[in-house]
Amino acid sequence: MTDMAQPRMKQAPDRDLVPRRMIRAMLVLVLTVLALVTYARLSGAPVISTPPDSPVVLERHVFLTGEMSGAATVLDASGTLIARLSPEQGGFIAGIARVLDRERTKHGVPLTGPVTIIAREDGRVSIHDPSTGWGADLMGFGQDNALAFTRLLAQ
Repeated sequence: MTDMAQPRMKQAPDRDLVPRRMIRAMLVLVLTVLALVTYARLSGAPVISTPPDSPVVLERHVFLTGEMSGAATVLDASGTLIARLSPEQGGFIAGIARVLDRERTKHGVPLTGPVTIIAREDGRVSIHDPSTGWGADLMGFGQDNALAFTRLLAQ
């Protein structure tokens, strides 16, 4: 029996997979961004990417409970039921409740504290957890998700 060698395909050397010009361009880009950020931090340039402060129009303290299924329960500060939401209705609210639980676990505070839902004059809605200092501007999650919390303020 003769051993017939299969013709082997030539593999391109590693240096040919990514051109040197591309690697140098990426390095220049990274160093440029690093230089710009360093300059901004050292020069004391104001942070312009944050939304402007707007007066609080309405705020409400609530207790959120969320399940992995997406179902959520919302109670007011006195413990009265505001909403019991099905998995289809409460997915985002349940997700925020799970984030709160994670943040509270990280900070070693009880999981049962209230959060504050805040409506501002400029139309933004945010949530704030006084026990951990965590907060989020809910407009960043889309109009429908912010509207879910706006409805809780209205009830």
